[in-house]
Amino acid sequence: MQKAFQIQVFGKVQGVYYRQSTRDKALELGLKGTVQNLTDGSVIIHAEGNEEKLNELISWCYKGPIKAKVNEVKVTEAEIKNFSSFEIIR
Repeated sequence: MQKAFQIQVFGKVQGVYYRQSTRDKALELGLKGTVQNLTDGSVIIHAEGNEEKLNELISWCYKGPIKAKVNEVKVTEAEIKNFSSFEIIR
């Protein structure tokens, strides 16, 4: 079953390749969506796809790339927007 989640990640998550690493992980899992930095220093992810794969991405978000220091992850269900790929929004 297809689902969509908005995942907001707080901590030291900008300037540590969090967006690129998220995109790589999402593509590896076959997910679609977007990832971008927010002005408050957090990263926001919209991810769509198989619920099991989404849960894998959410679990990964708690760690992120090696230089990241994640303090908090907020997950909310989102509307499916039928993205065709997974993109970094700059």
